[in-house]
Amino acid sequence: MKTVAVEQKGKVAHIMLNRAAKANAIDRELWQELQNAFEWASSEVSVRAVVLSGNGKHFCSGIDLGMLMEIAGKLGKEVGRNAFKLKSVVRETQRLMDVVDACPKPVLAAIDGCCYGGGIDLIACCDMRYSTETAGFCIKEVDMGLAADWGTLQRLPHIIADGVMRELAYTGRVVPGGEAQKIGLVNEVFESSDEMLSRVMGLAEQIAEKSPIAVQGTKEMIRYSRDHSVEDGLNYVATWNAAMLQSTDLKVAVMAGMNKTQAVFED
Repeated sequence: MKTVAVEQKGKVAHIMLNRAAKANAIDRELWQELQNAFEWASSEVSVRAVVLSGNGKHFCSGIDLGMLMEIAGKLGKEVGRNAFKLKSVVRETQRLMDVVDACPKPVLAAIDGCCYGGGIDLIACCDMRYSTETAGFCIKEVDMGLAADWGTLQRLPHIIADGVMRELAYTGRVVPGGEAQKIGLVNEVFESSDEMLSRVMGLAEQIAEKSPIAVQGTKEMIRYSRDHSVEDGLNYVATWNAAMLQSTDLKVAVMAGMNKTQAVFED
């Protein structure tokens, strides 16, 4: 791949946006390659956690203007037919964020530099977010004359307070790393990118040591409960555990606890 770099370190996949010269702006090629990378990480049983970062000075500056021009170039003169075309294109491009959101393995985002527009859509799909003090977060779409349409407005209210999300979406102001931690957008802030990546990779490795059935089951329950009632969530986890409580991972964990040893789980 040209616009995405992927490394597997033990049981952790490190996926990196790799258009540093363009501040990792999302063009058609990166859009497709990032989907491919997450589809691989989702299906590769030896991968138990994913770290997402950007090469260069910035995490992601949003959608590449060339991609917008490409979309505009497909429009005709009839408004109604253009609307049908544009809705189809938007729904197609939303698939990238859906693939990241649906990854069964925990995804930890490590953010440096700017995280604007589509970058916010991207990190809103992740399980946890970490940043440097110099990182900047911005829902940029309002300054482009449109509403964010890749999931920020749907996913971010589950991460930060609704009123704060509305303020950022209406004003388009840049939130620095320290404030991002205060509002709950990121878990932790670091002085340098190297320090951040070291910490995030360590957390991913810690998660990867756990039972993949337990971790992926937990993520499935969290995602399901986000969009359903408490009663629906309780019923689903009861059904899920009716099968998963029969897993050998439970026996391995119990025996390790009794013997005070490190449990080792199969992929």
